[in-house]
Amino acid sequence: MKKKLKMTLASCLIGTSFLIGSFVGANSDQQAIEELSEVTFFGNPSSSISSSVAIPSDYHILNFSGTVPSVINSEGATLYERYGDTKTQAMSILEKFKVDLEGKGLSLADVTYLRVYITPDPMKGNEFDYQGWFDAYAEYFDTEDTPKVARSTVGVSSLVNSDWLIEIEADVAFK
Repeated sequence: MKKKLKMTLASCLIGTSFLIGSFVGANSDQQAIEELSEVTFFGNPSSSISSSVAIPSDYHILNFSGTVPSVINSEGATLYERYGDTKTQAMSILEKFKVDLEGKGLSLADVTYLRVYITPDPMKGNEFDYQGWFDAYAEYFDTEDTPKVARSTVGVSSLVNSDWLIEIEADVAFK
């Protein structure tokens, strides 16, 4: 009985120590985030995206709803002729964000998060062209002028227009 009581007390003490350590560590992380004076991106340096973004409370947030590609040629016979492949469509959308942000006195460097929806490409055997999206992203983000943002990329069965292979939402933070 004594041995069982000692083991139980030891287990409680060790468990409590872990909980206190976790709380202190989490509390110091929270304090560090609360003391940030600018948008801060976190994550693995070798990754092309950030795993999280901290935005100070004195920043404003701008959310772009689902943005779709521009028409290249309305008379085109194929979706590639009308809108382009996934990379072309993604670059069209990112250009829209760039122009819109510049009109507001902002830039792509202010983007903190992207939500991306990709459909199967019928011109590529109904496979998702994630690489096309990744290639477009690499031309606009994680560059000398723009940070790598937090991002989700999701394959979906369809978008409103069957010619659209991609739709993107963006979150922006600014002072």
